[in-house]
Amino acid sequence: MARGHDVTLFAAGDSDPAFTIDSLLPVHYDRDYPWENTNPHPELYTVLDKAFGAARHRIFSGHYDIVHNNSLHRFVMQEAKRTGLPCVTSLHVPPFDAIHGVVRDTLSDTHHVTVTSDRQNISWWGQAVPPESMVVHNGIDMARGPFSAAGGDHAIWCGRITRNKGPHLAIAAVKRANMSLRLFGYLEDKTYFDQEIAPELGEAITYGGVLEGAALSNEMQRAALLLFTPCWDEPFGLIAVEAMASGLPMASFDQGAAREIIGETAGRYAAPGDVDGLALAIREASRIDRSLPRYRAEAFYSRETMIDNYEAIYRRVMAASSRVREGERPYETLML
Repeated sequence: MARGHDVTLFAAGDSDPAFTIDSLLPVHYDRDYPWENTNPHPELYTVLDKAFGAARHRIFSGHYDIVHNNSLHRFVMQEAKRTGLPCVTSLHVPPFDAIHGVVRDTLSDTHHVTVTSDRQNISWWGQAVPPESMVVHNGIDMARGPFSAAGGDHAIWCGRITRNKGPHLAIAAVKRANMSLRLFGYLEDKTYFDQEIAPELGEAITYGGVLEGAALSNEMQRAALLLFTPCWDEPFGLIAVEAMASGLPMASFDQGAAREIIGETAGRYAAPGDVDGLALAIREASRIDRSLPRYRAEAFYSRETMIDNYEAIYRRVMAASSRVREGERPYETLML
């Protein structure tokens, strides 16, 4: 929108009113089917099938120059294949069996997909990555994560409190590195928290609940480093980018896309699950000049760079459809 394009958002009716909304559902389905309680839930799938089934003809009516699909619903991709209208599907997830075949079978000159990292591309396709699958790194507004040239002497960990995010390993590592730790994030797995995190809390290890926006940015600016401890193959790791924008060095497991995103200058690494190695990475990362993480965030993960990359893909699929010629006019975009 900031670049002069008209955007219609197909989403829940209670979405951000700053956008032109075409409602798929009156309110977000999470109100009736909370994800942590009902996934998977056959009734939810029925609701979504009905919503997307009713909307797909509006979506691919020919009114829009391009469809940018951020949903995982098969109807959107299948309709893109059937109509040949320009569509870009962004994949932020691993190649689940339920959608991998649909994605593979609907790729074409006019339906491309994006992933968030080279590592994610390989997880989807192995060594036979199709030309229609391209990497677009997630980007953030750098102004929302102001740089801090100096921090405190404690580490910070942010994310969903669940085992596969590894906060228990972060706690073990900071104790061995003789550093204090502040944890922030949504309690996705309360049993896990009660059994493995809560008993460790005290003066040196604290839990500060859920923070967002400026409050989280302020905590990042006051910290010495961020611990990034995925216990599965994370396809990206947006929290690492947000922290780097504030100038935070990283101490991370070398798991998933972590090294690809953080790079060699902004972080230090340990083998997956290696607590002793992570304690060493903490000590080494604390000596990194904070300008280096900020520079990496600005160079690779700005919102402007992300939009540039998406616009290039839009032009590519639109040119293939012969509907809108490159540079002819600002175009109308549909977002899901």
